[in-house]
Amino acid sequence: MTEIGRKSAERVLSLPGRAGVGLVIAWGAATDTGRRRDHNEDSLIAESPMFAVADGMGGHSAGDVASAAVVARLAEAVVTDFTEPEAIEYALHEATVDIGEAADEKSLGVGTTVTGAALTMQEGDPFWTVFNVGDSRVYAFEQNELHQVTTDHSVVQELVAAGLIRAEDAESHPESNVITRAVGFNAEPRTDFWVVPVRKGLRLLLCSDGLTKEIDDERIRLHLAAGLTPMETAQALVDAALASGGRDNVTTIVVDVVEANGVLDIEDTAPRARNPRGD
Repeated sequence: MTEIGRKSAERVLSLPGRAGVGLVIAWGAATDTGRRRDHNEDSLIAESPMFAVADGMGGHSAGDVASAAVVARLAEAVVTDFTEPEAIEYALHEATVDIGEAADEKSLGVGTTVTGAALTMQEGDPFWTVFNVGDSRVYAFEQNELHQVTTDHSVVQELVAAGLIRAEDAESHPESNVITRAVGFNAEPRTDFWVVPVRKGLRLLLCSDGLTKEIDDERIRLHLAAGLTPMETAQALVDAALASGGRDNVTTIVVDVVEANGVLDIEDTAPRARNPRGD
């Protein structure tokens, strides 16, 4: 388990070129090995403007090596109060190289999922750039409603999308643990991106599948709606996963937009897919 940043903090940010306009964000992070694992292969970074959870795969310490490589490279992308989608792509590319160099040659494969949200600027306005590879997730909670921003890269998600199984049957499916994308395995990562407007009252949840395999979306929504601090909420979600079985490592990061001062010219739209390369 590698943790970069601070488990609980609040940060005041000024917007470039926007006098009198600023943001206040607060966050909390929690993680646990779970009740059935010997060690924690999850890693996280929680340091504005970068928040991410990586869930390593490969057995023994290999998964931890992979997830650690990802958050370390994402940390290098933090050079100002706001980052760029291209910096995220580059970080994941470099992490793939690192994982390949660190992996045991006898290993069948080493990799990790990664999901995250980073503060970016677009045409003078702040956005969360949400990114995902694998089946860890980012949720948005706003006005008492929960929305899964990311789409799982998994066999069961493809079956659900094709109408072959019901969403409520996905977790009990025999291939529920099979993912279709990862960082590592000596393959260039294929990362999905979304942009989410930064608005006061928005709450983001980043989590490994150790949470979502134990508690459903409605229980997650109730925890996010309870009015606790980000740190208290992140820990409560981990505790709920453990109480429900704790079959895997579980990691959560909760990020709140506490203030969005000034008049921000941001469209009131749902999260939308974005190709950072522009092609």
